[in-house]
Amino acid sequence: MVHPIDDIDRKILQLLQHNARMSISQISKEISMSQPSVKERILKLEDKKIISGYSTAFNLSNLNRGTTTFILLKTEHCPELVDFCSKAREVTDLYRISGEYNYLIKVQTASIEELAEFQDSLVKLGPSKSHISMKNILENRVLL
Repeated sequence: MVHPIDDIDRKILQLLQHNARMSISQISKEISMSQPSVKERILKLEDKKIISGYSTAFNLSNLNRGTTTFILLKTEHCPELVDFCSKAREVTDLYRISGEYNYLIKVQTASIEELAEFQDSLVKLGPSKSHISMKNILENRVLL
């Protein structure tokens, strides 16, 4: 179900998308609205599941996870793959896709060697193709 949002909601979402830790008082100053009104709007956005959570963005290079790889995988073992990826610390994203391959896995590793070890453990689930990112150009892009 689509929940319409107005310009004020959009401004609140933009501010939170740039800084999820922004206080209600700061948001109220930015959009010239009372703090109780801002809080009520945020709660409504959460209730409508437009805001589904708050998170922290990490600089993966500084956490020794700077090698980004996209792996296309063809498998008939879907539940096993989901379980495997849920447990693998290297996997940051898993998508069910259409086409010749039915999954796209985003992996963050410290090195090519660590990636090779991960891929060796993935072989039992089906054939795959890997694409190593040479440079992240747009990542975690602000949508509003």
